[in-house]
Amino acid sequence: MPHRRPLPKICIALGFADASTLIAHARQEYEAGERFFEFRLDYLPHPEQGFRATSEFLATHSDCSILATCRRHQNHGRFNGSIEEQVKVLGGAIDAGAQAVDVEIESAESIAAHLEELRAKAMLVLSYHNYGGTPALETVARRMMRIPADAYKIVTTARKPSDNFRVLNLAKLFSKQNLILLAMGEIGFPTRVLSTALGGIYTYAAPNAAEGTASGQVSARTLRQLYRIDKFSRAAKIFGVIADPVRHSISPAVHNRAFQARRMDAVYLPFLVAPAQLKDFFILAEKQPISGFSVTIPHKQKIVRYLDIVDPLARRVGAVNTVWRKAGKWRGANTDSEGVTVPLSKVLRIPKSRMLLVGNGGAARSAAYALTTAGADLSIVGRNPDRVRALAKACGANPISREQAENGSFDAVVHATPLGMWPRVEECFFNGRIPGDVVFDMVYNPQETVLLRKAREQGKTVIEGLQMFIEQACRQFELWTGDSAPRPVMEKAALEALSGMGNQAAAENGA
Repeated sequence: MPHRRPLPKICIALGFADASTLIAHARQEYEAGERFFEFRLDYLPHPEQGFRATSEFLATHSDCSILATCRRHQNHGRFNGSIEEQVKVLGGAIDAGAQAVDVEIESAESIAAHLEELRAKAMLVLSYHNYGGTPALETVARRMMRIPADAYKIVTTARKPSDNFRVLNLAKLFSKQNLILLAMGEIGFPTRVLSTALGGIYTYAAPNAAEGTASGQVSARTLRQLYRIDKFSRAAKIFGVIADPVRHSISPAVHNRAFQARRMDAVYLPFLVAPAQLKDFFILAEKQPISGFSVTIPHKQKIVRYLDIVDPLARRVGAVNTVWRKAGKWRGANTDSEGVTVPLSKVLRIPKSRMLLVGNGGAARSAAYALTTAGADLSIVGRNPDRVRALAKACGANPISREQAENGSFDAVVHATPLGMWPRVEECFFNGRIPGDVVFDMVYNPQETVLLRKAREQGKTVIEGLQMFIEQACRQFELWTGDSAPRPVMEKAALEALSGMGNQAAAENGA
């Protein structure tokens, strides 16, 4: 068996329709520090073009490892040749310098005798892909391991949060094997971050300047800098945010930077959890296990029924935004309340001030109870009059109509709806005059909402939602860790994350 250098933790998946583009992206990733690349030869009109690309690239980048893949059309690849032709292509890639080859199980079961010829010259990765869901994985693993290989790659599609645990748990069940374990799709994204720490030999990433070859791939830069997959260990505490949608949350950027500042062995992940999947998420949270998580739209109210202990304020509010486990019990709190009162108290005295709250959902409930408890004379307006009346009655506020709100005059307006939030950034509750001297928008993405822009034009004092976000995030960090929050670090991370999203949005819109 030939000498094989250890593989890095991240493999950059490169699939392009011409060899020159393939080489160009590989070189660009090399300059960024990456040393392990998958060349998807089936993306090329003639896979043999990949031989020259492989040898040409390795001639000047000899410290790199190339994994050659030529997936057949029948198995969601682009190669239309026979299995025998597929093996011939992979053999040619090895002769050109590829250190490893990927053969899907469907092909391998038909040509088991030929696999040893490949394996004698390169590392053989046997792969299984399921684009429909996550089946009984122990059965899949045992099927694959009937065929000798150097590593076994099992990739499914996550349909619910607990699928993440089912995929990652294979590393524990088959700890003596070299495994690559991933779940595709946004729900499965946590596996891409956690797999190498939990026993997987490497994970896949997309190139920085192009899309990846599978749903859910992000760049190696994101995996290394945001999620620090080289830094946390198997024993790391796992935290996260549950939401739907969750893709544009800046919480991972803020909390991961905070863990780094405090030198904690921990990681914070985005978990896409649909409204009907809360119960299933707790299966993942229990089994993985997850130490704590943030809760946002649309789960702040429904999460309460799944908790063992809820602090008195959160119980009164009926909404929880922070969950953690202690002594085997799931506990919930609401740090949004401080996120509302602390920024407001810096620009006015809350007791007896006349305030208008816009909204009647989970975020609005937190604000309503916080403000009435602090002594504000609170009026509430929203798109659902029945829910507005119920919230006002529950917290001792005044329900008013939209017309009354627009014609009124208040010391402060607190906006607590998703209007104006990314990606529907052009929405705003007020079309004309904003009826408050101070305007506080709880939306923080984008940082400058239409509401805040209008408020500045009307000469109002504005409070950006980012102030609330940082306040509640700092309190979350302290509840989870028992340590003081590194506030300046978290503020900087939040601003950088929002700036990055703004640049991405501009690029997508052609600006």
